[in-house]
Amino acid sequence: MPDTILSDIDFERFRKIIYDESGITFSSTNRPVLDSRIKEILREKKLATAADYFKVITTDHEEMKRMLDSVTTNLTRFFRNQPHFDALIHYVIPHVLEEKRKTGDRTVRIWSAGCSTGEEPYTIAMIMKKILPPGYLFSIMASDISLKSLMVAQRGFYSDSKVVGIPPDYLSKCFTKVEGGYQVNRDIMSCIKFDYHNLQHDAGARNLDVIFCRNVMIYFDEPAQMVVLDRFWNSMAAHSYLFIGHSESLFGMKTRFEFLKTDWACLYQKNL
Repeated sequence: MPDTILSDIDFERFRKIIYDESGITFSSTNRPVLDSRIKEILREKKLATAADYFKVITTDHEEMKRMLDSVTTNLTRFFRNQPHFDALIHYVIPHVLEEKRKTGDRTVRIWSAGCSTGEEPYTIAMIMKKILPPGYLFSIMASDISLKSLMVAQRGFYSDSKVVGIPPDYLSKCFTKVEGGYQVNRDIMSCIKFDYHNLQHDAGARNLDVIFCRNVMIYFDEPAQMVVLDRFWNSMAAHSYLFIGHSESLFGMKTRFEFLKTDWACLYQKNL
């Protein structure tokens, strides 16, 4: 099999269909990534050319999902970018609870969008279990476009190397040591609903208090980012908060979100 699988025509076809289906953009810079993923798929399926596989994904919706899964980069860890979680603990949740007291609503609703293998939503759940005062509940919706990653997340098992960085008190209270690693405890797992979701479509959620969508929109161009941001806006409560990746920014974009700088981290808010 040659080093380069995708001809220029193949690359344009795959790039367009991936963008149309998911909003993920492959440029000439990250073309080698797409090339290597398609090469691997052809080897697994014993197909001769990229054109052969393109015919498959245009006629088989499930195979289209598997292809999107394979070209998605999934890099995450527990308590990734700690300042975001510090801001959640010391600023966001206190302000969310202040609004809840006005309305009598006692459930904090959170979405981990692009949750990968689950480390982010489990981190959020551990924190919420610890800091939420008596009488309040929380729910976490966790979604991703990678079915393979979601299967890992739903299982809730992580090897010893994956739990490095979890504070000892969280590890002892929220995990059980098992052979080969750690299992997330049932009381934490029950707070999270994992689901397949493509961010280019409406998830149907409403009145969300917090959305985490970190290091996801960096793969979208601006029109696709605007689609996602508009969907987030419509899903969020009147006073709510959006976390994006530390290398991402809404600067220069015509969104309705307000930039918010706290003592711990920068984020965005919906404030009506």
